[in-house]
Amino acid sequence: MKNRCTGVILAGGLNKRFIGKNKAFIRIYGKRVIDYIYTIFKELFEEIIIVTNDPVKYIEWDVRIVTDIMSERSSLTGIHTGLFFATNLYTFITACDTPFLKKEVVETIIDGIKPGYSVTIPETPNGLEPLCAVYSKNCIKPIEQQIIKQEFKIKQFFKKRRLNKIPENVLRDKDPDLLSFFNMNTPSDFVRAEQIAEKLEPDTETGCF
Repeated sequence: MKNRCTGVILAGGLNKRFIGKNKAFIRIYGKRVIDYIYTIFKELFEEIIIVTNDPVKYIEWDVRIVTDIMSERSSLTGIHTGLFFATNLYTFITACDTPFLKKEVVETIIDGIKPGYSVTIPETPNGLEPLCAVYSKNCIKPIEQQIIKQEFKIKQFFKKRRLNKIPENVLRDKDPDLLSFFNMNTPSDFVRAEQIAEKLEPDTETGCF
């Protein structure tokens, strides 16, 4: 059964640290990163949205494609756009560079949604994970106000919101090495991702790790 929650993939980054390459289309173990994410999303969500400023590149996927509403380029801007276009009260948001995202982790985060909380978010040894979290529609206006003030740090937004944190031990029960939170921000991250992929066994049905 699919969730009454929208799934949003942020694919609007400038990729400055990746020498201009689009991280969504980089292949890990022979498969594009965005294909791994889409495979999981289509099992979980009736509504899938890709936020991108280059929509033509994403027309092969059965998703709704939208572009940023506000001109400032940032992850916070992408979250704002995804929430604006989502038709559900809650939206799960991830970045386009997470090849090891696990379906079970996404389900765990979604299952943690509670009324009265603005954000349901994992907490790992690296801190809060804002690009693997569920946001409520009530976040739209305060995010918009923060962007207008030119304040683009997502964690700044959290300071005045009620957060439901998913603890590390619960996450490790589904993903022992917390690989769901691995992002490819640099070429060296890509090298590491290939090394990780070589040690993992992809699921025979989905092809995901």
